[in-house]
Amino acid sequence: MEKAFDYNTQRKKLVLPEYGRNIQKMVNHLSTIEDRTERNKAAKTIISVMGNMNPHLRDISDFKHKLWDHLALMSDFTLDIDSPFPTPAKETLLSKPKHVPYIKNRIKYLHYGRVVELIIEKACNIEDQAEKEYLITLIANHMKKSYLIWNLNVAHDSVILKDLEEMSHGKLKVPDDFQLTNSKELLSKPRKKKYRKK
Repeated sequence: MEKAFDYNTQRKKLVLPEYGRNIQKMVNHLSTIEDRTERNKAAKTIISVMGNMNPHLRDISDFKHKLWDHLALMSDFTLDIDSPFPTPAKETLLSKPKHVPYIKNRIKYLHYGRVVELIIEKACNIEDQAEKEYLITLIANHMKKSYLIWNLNVAHDSVILKDLEEMSHGKLKVPDDFQLTNSKELLSKPRKKKYRKK
């Protein structure tokens, strides 16, 4: 009689698949070690192997802490070992994150975004005229850039300026001699400076 193949789909689902089935087997074996000293040594060895699987993360300050948390999670928080970090509560790691509330304010021009609306509100309250005019030019150019990115279309300066006036309820107007930056210039990537060797 032929031996049936052992497929991963037929095995028990892994808690943390990124560590693989062999690491999970090692963790399962830990709880069977009766001697506490040997169990602690084995736990440190497993942590070392888990760390070697992600060598690029070793320099991160809480990396070791994360590994010990993962070990606790993979053992279903049943391991009795001397961890260098406090073992997290099962409820803490498995609880769902809190719901992030969405902004209820309706954004009239989605392609400009909420941040532009907030900047315009702040700019309306600036009293220094020179500073206000400079900020208006920055906002207008940023709006044009956003318009080009999201609409993938030709951005007519008159449309941008009309939108700015409308969004500021007529409080922000560009100076008469002002011209928005050229579309190509707005979308071009900044060139990297070449440094000459002395």
